[in-house]
Amino acid sequence: MSRNHRLLVKNAQQVVLICNNGEKFLTRHGMNNLSVIENASIVVGSDGLIKAVGPAETISARYSESSFDNVIDAAGMCVLPGLVDAHTHPVWAGDRVHEFAMKLAGATYMEVHRAGGGIHYTVEHTRAAAASDLLSSLRSRLQRMQRAGTTLVECKSGYGLELQTELKMLEVIEEASRSLPISISSTYCGAHAVPKGKTVAEATEDVLQVQLPRLKELMSAGRLKVQNIDVFCEQGVFDLDSTRAVLLAGKEMGLNINFHGDELHPMNAAKMGADLGALAISHLEEVTDEGIAAMAKSKTAAVLLPTTAYILRSWMFLCPQAASASGQRHAGASCPSQPPVVMHLACVNMRMSMTEALAAATINAAYALGRSDTHGSLEVNKRGDLLILNATRWEHLIYQLGGHQELIRYVVIRGNIVYDNDKTLDL
Repeated sequence: MSRNHRLLVKNAQQVVLICNNGEKFLTRHGMNNLSVIENASIVVGSDGLIKAVGPAETISARYSESSFDNVIDAAGMCVLPGLVDAHTHPVWAGDRVHEFAMKLAGATYMEVHRAGGGIHYTVEHTRAAAASDLLSSLRSRLQRMQRAGTTLVECKSGYGLELQTELKMLEVIEEASRSLPISISSTYCGAHAVPKGKTVAEATEDVLQVQLPRLKELMSAGRLKVQNIDVFCEQGVFDLDSTRAVLLAGKEMGLNINFHGDELHPMNAAKMGADLGALAISHLEEVTDEGIAAMAKSKTAAVLLPTTAYILRSWMFLCPQAASASGQRHAGASCPSQPPVVMHLACVNMRMSMTEALAAATINAAYALGRSDTHGSLEVNKRGDLLILNATRWEHLIYQLGGHQELIRYVVIRGNIVYDNDKTLDL
């Protein structure tokens, strides 16, 4: 056994393992029976992986002659896995604060979209933005997420809707992945909307014949790393046939299918996605019973977005369907920076228990990104990504709405302290 290790977190009041038998995801019973141990310690090795987790006395005896780069005395504190955000759009220029008043006045998502707002407004500004400006704003957003406990995040393109801007966004995501501690799962979302002046058929053809072939070249040359493919499957956007064609083309390139479905209308996108072997489907406010059954059978994760449902006032339609589906795997997702707030909304508006919300934001969100073998729980040989709370019970992270800024004491990625709330350190 090596005697030199990166980090020892000792004497924690609670260590929330989430699971401890190598589970790739949790369904309802597991989500409501998380693995938690009291008075425990964790060792992260020099390779950034967890080497031991267990009772404090056992760890102390086993590692009595070992040295550590850093030691955190977590007495009276709780340790959780780093949070995982399975759905974000963090690369963009031009905010849409002016649209909030329209939504409050009763305008629907598609009414805003047809008026030239929504995605189209952001596309216009993102196309015009310099890559350096997009990278600067992305870094800022990711650092805020990191301070709020996120250690793995999915990042989408999708505000270009043509080759050069989509590649610009993916290159910015790639650069952020190389230069920041937070782990990134990159998603190509060129079929996020139908560009102005094009038909659905023309937009689909551009994705299939222009964008994806160039992306494949760049990936094969090692110039871009992209893990997922996304399409906005919706009435007035991409229909089932066009969505299927794009997703299958991405799958043939080795990308995970992880797309927007059944958000505003019951398109039965969930069943189609499950039939294609989708790893995850997002939104699902209007998912059908048939879609739920197909996803459960195919082990496709349901990525629920409490903040989107909240802003669209659609959460009440989701509750009796996706959020209560027997046997479903829920993954959590958020707007960038505030996953503890999102978990609170999931509990209040989507009627999830606190344990379900935490499982959704850790092991199940990692599963939705194909990363649950390395992220999402505190198990030996997984990544040493930790969230340390200055609280005696982990539930305070969800219970204290908006109070996580004071509760989060440390954020650790691969055994390195990337945020110390006492020192206001952000690396």
